[in-house]
Amino acid sequence: MNPIKTRRDGGILEVTLDRPKANAIDLVTSRIMGDVFAGFRDDPDLRVAIITGAGDKFFCPGWDLKAAADGDAVDGDYGVGGFGGLQELPGLNKPVIAAVNGICCGGGLELALSADMILAADHATFALPEIRSGTVADAASVKLPKRIPYHIAMELLLTGRWFDAQEGKGWGLINEIVPADTLTDRAWELARLLASGPPLVYAAIKEVVRDAEDSKFQDTMNRITRRQLRSVDALYSSEDQLEGARAFAEKRDPVWKGK
Repeated sequence: MNPIKTRRDGGILEVTLDRPKANAIDLVTSRIMGDVFAGFRDDPDLRVAIITGAGDKFFCPGWDLKAAADGDAVDGDYGVGGFGGLQELPGLNKPVIAAVNGICCGGGLELALSADMILAADHATFALPEIRSGTVADAASVKLPKRIPYHIAMELLLTGRWFDAQEGKGWGLINEIVPADTLTDRAWELARLLASGPPLVYAAIKEVVRDAEDSKFQDTMNRITRRQLRSVDALYSSEDQLEGARAFAEKRDPVWKGK
């Protein structure tokens, strides 16, 4: 059985992790996810992706420890996008929404952190429990202190304690909390809003944000001004750039072509 289910509608791709009982990720699943998200990245007709889990109990608990006990190496081949297909996928310049439908811990939380927006069902819970199994939440150790207050991030990493969606939203980790039975509809509503927007601008935003993460402000601004960022250069040379100005002047909605 394929552990990844996909649904495509217009410019939106929904990716569902479906590995009973808990949607844990082994090496094979991670490689499949990498191929799916690389295909999303490279398909000009796709604008937005949603990542979620099957069922209403688990989003993803991360690494499949049973598979590890059977021989899956923790430093094995996770595929083109790294663990879960997202967090190390190069050149992903399209919006990704995580719709967290239940327990989201360890590498599952790292997967959600790889998205651009996080929606959570009201019963969703979160943790980084790697400390209790004698290992490090490596991607979370890099990302979390940059997303929420340092001391809170360190508390979560060092204790492995659980927290609910309301606390996560309070720290700015989660965009919205919705009733569980409306999570999918809300994710698609948001995805449709993004899919109607200017894809070249989204690409430029994501590349600028990535570049700025480890750069000085002026260094990134210089690269933008000199058109050294590929997506920014494409935007400034595009029909969509002119269309935005024309639509404003003509007091109409723009028609984005992505070129």
